[in-house]
Amino acid sequence: MPSSSTRWFREILPSLATLLLKLPSLLETHWKKADSFFDVKRGRVVTGLRLLEQQEAGIVVLSQELIGALLACSLFSLFPIPERGSKHLPMINFDKFFANLHEKYREKQEDKIKCIVHYFERICSSMPKGFVSFERKVLLLESGSSAMSYPTADFWSESIVPLCPVEVHTSGFIEDHSKESLKVDFANKYIGGGALKKGCVQEEILFMIYPELISGMLFLPAMAENEAIEMVGAERFSNYTGYSSSFRFSGDCVDKTDIDCFGRRRTRFIAIDALRRPGKKQYELQFVLREINKAFCGFRDESRHAKCATLSEGNDCHSASVEDCIIDVGDKSDDHFLKAPAAALELEGKLEDKDVRHSKAGTHPLILNQEQHVGIVTGNWGCGAYGGDPELKTVIQWLAASQALRPSLTYYTFGLEALQNLAKVSEWILMQKWTVGDLWNMLLEYSSQRSKEGTRLGFFSWLLPSGVDNDAVISNSMGAT
Repeated sequence: MPSSSTRWFREILPSLATLLLKLPSLLETHWKKADSFFDVKRGRVVTGLRLLEQQEAGIVVLSQELIGALLACSLFSLFPIPERGSKHLPMINFDKFFANLHEKYREKQEDKIKCIVHYFERICSSMPKGFVSFERKVLLLESGSSAMSYPTADFWSESIVPLCPVEVHTSGFIEDHSKESLKVDFANKYIGGGALKKGCVQEEILFMIYPELISGMLFLPAMAENEAIEMVGAERFSNYTGYSSSFRFSGDCVDKTDIDCFGRRRTRFIAIDALRRPGKKQYELQFVLREINKAFCGFRDESRHAKCATLSEGNDCHSASVEDCIIDVGDKSDDHFLKAPAAALELEGKLEDKDVRHSKAGTHPLILNQEQHVGIVTGNWGCGAYGGDPELKTVIQWLAASQALRPSLTYYTFGLEALQNLAKVSEWILMQKWTVGDLWNMLLEYSSQRSKEGTRLGFFSWLLPSGVDNDAVISNSMGAT
């Protein structure tokens, strides 16, 4: 490794130092242009770097160059850390990320570091010129406004929205899906999860191969139960093999994803956090409702909410829009700010300002129409280490995607045995021409029986006509039609 280490110290570190010195001017330019980024005729959309508090819908758009400078601050652990915990913010500095390798060597941790090192080498060789957006999406807990309120069980039970088509893949990876789509990040409520710690499962791997996602950890507090975070435009820099302990960096990735009209790559991730080790309680109504509303918050297609309202009789089904947030920055005099470099001090001042006011600018079609034909790509969300029932979670995501008027749900099973019949079962359900409400009601009946130990069957076996195998069911349904 002598040649690599020599290049790092002679070329990369000096380049990163230059980038750090450029941070104040990058921030100044960013804040000057932030309010005109989307150029929406109907109203101003504030996109400037700031703390996106819980329960406050909003969007931040950062240039890839600014993200590079911010991550350089993280690399050198320049951000002050007091109060991050009290503000429900994950740690953003890289000190513990590197310390974990020293404390107990794990090859996966070394390869995570290789991904980050490779990212810095790439941007120092050729700085990318695009943009990345981070949006906090919120389902309001109280009704009474034009924004979408938190759906009740009756909302789901009475929905007459048709179920969307399902495409099943038994192998492959969500992030490799080629068609433009909204890809699910199996998230921790703290965005990034253990990316900068010892974690190395789906979300952490995404944050290693798309390092620009890490910048969202700076200003996005933990997600509440009625929130999701959408990230658009991140560039992939690394390839990899394996998963968890077998994760390995496998070289450079040249991301050829198309660019949208705002300079963002057409790569969309939606971070939604599932119940953690729910056990039997996952079949109780309040928790089934929690999971479907979490997925719906992330999946809802803002540009088509009017259609949702007409399809759901007796329900208010308006979508919450990106809110127009304005920040006034005051002076900060806390001692811990004095220990930071000037740019980090100014940044923390912006992020910690509490004088945030919301206007009623409303939905911005120019922004939101980008999603009209974007389907959902997902997999075993909330399963695996989180202990969720794969069949239950699959149906919950299908219902949420359908209610959000997404054109399709693409599901990667990763070869999970419990879902080996997913393609056949979903095809049979579609042949019944069930609505979201129909399937929801069946799921609730099953969940009620399961929570009371009235059945031990998986949902698919419980649902299908007794005494008939999957192949026969499909054959009979096709003959009937």
